[in-house]
Amino acid sequence: MTFDRRSFLRTAGFASVAAAVANFTESQFALAQRPDMPRFSRDAVFINANENPLGPCDAALAAMASAVVDCGRYRDDLTVDLIHLFAEQFGLRPEYVSPYPGSSQPLTYSVWAFADKERPVVVGDPGYEAAGHTAAFAGIPSIKVPLTSTYAHDVKGMVAASPNAGLYYIASPNNPTGTVTPRADVEWLLANKPKGSIVLLDEAYIHFSDATPCLDLVAQDKDIVVLRTFSKLYGMAGARLGLVVARPDLMKKIEAIGGWTFCPVTAVQGGIAALKDTTVVAKRKQLNAAARQETFEWLTSKSFSFVPSEANHFMLDTKRPTKQVIDSMAAKKIYIGRAWPAWPTHVRITVGTRDEMARFRAAFEEVMAQPLNANIPSHTHTRTELFS
Repeated sequence: MTFDRRSFLRTAGFASVAAAVANFTESQFALAQRPDMPRFSRDAVFINANENPLGPCDAALAAMASAVVDCGRYRDDLTVDLIHLFAEQFGLRPEYVSPYPGSSQPLTYSVWAFADKERPVVVGDPGYEAAGHTAAFAGIPSIKVPLTSTYAHDVKGMVAASPNAGLYYIASPNNPTGTVTPRADVEWLLANKPKGSIVLLDEAYIHFSDATPCLDLVAQDKDIVVLRTFSKLYGMAGARLGLVVARPDLMKKIEAIGGWTFCPVTAVQGGIAALKDTTVVAKRKQLNAAARQETFEWLTSKSFSFVPSEANHFMLDTKRPTKQVIDSMAAKKIYIGRAWPAWPTHVRITVGTRDEMARFRAAFEEVMAQPLNANIPSHTHTRTELFS
């Protein structure tokens, strides 16, 4: 694979517009609901944006530090090394893999590439908002389909929602619920979707879960685009590195929207080192699961309701207006996530370190002991597997 820094000029018209909507990242959505968010400080707990408090693993840190001396050069050769390493590890051909500074850009570009005013975007609700926001910006219809009773994407409902959809967006594990859509459902969607439509599968949080990956469906040349990122388990959200995996004809359509992209040299070096560390995924998955389960057990003992999750975040039912809880927690320097319109009394909690989650539990118990000072909105969804 070669990189031409001038080729983006051929698509400058699309790229300039797409760039305006390419900034729908998790951090921006978190900030949008709390514009007075303070600067990061070590004495506060930030469990609001699905970040990994561990940061890059030791091998990635060392590689990124050594890469600083190369920051005066583009080092496209390192990007090629990253592509070949990922392809080799997951049984893909290199031309099926393309790097981006995070996965937000290819998510945004895919909406522009595969949907239009006659072919809507279909998403789960509640779900990650970037696809819907991009569609709204571009004048493309988007259709929200409620999750199933087990909090998976309702793939049959998604197909029924539009006979001519251009793009079906699924995040598994889902953001914000942390729940998995089974691979069998993804396969059903690929087999039963309208001809010519594309499934965009966001696997940003897959390393935290036991979900079966779907990269091999790309290798089989299915109508699927898979997103991967180093922002979550690998702890590189601020470094900006992600990958889009798709067959070459679909990749060209995505690249035609955004043009040429460049990944920071330090991020690429960190990504290579992280992929070569064969222990990091299992170790971090276990650490996250332990902190998550400890919190779930405590919530259950206190009769607080939540949605069981397989990721580094979960939805917590406060049974009261979430702004009251968010503000009260912030007063204690515990910054939690946001709410989704479909679930007005739920707030998303990122799983931090064990110490951070202990501070969260202590503050949350105090906040929930305060008198309710506003009416509770009625629930708009069915909950069948909440602990209460």
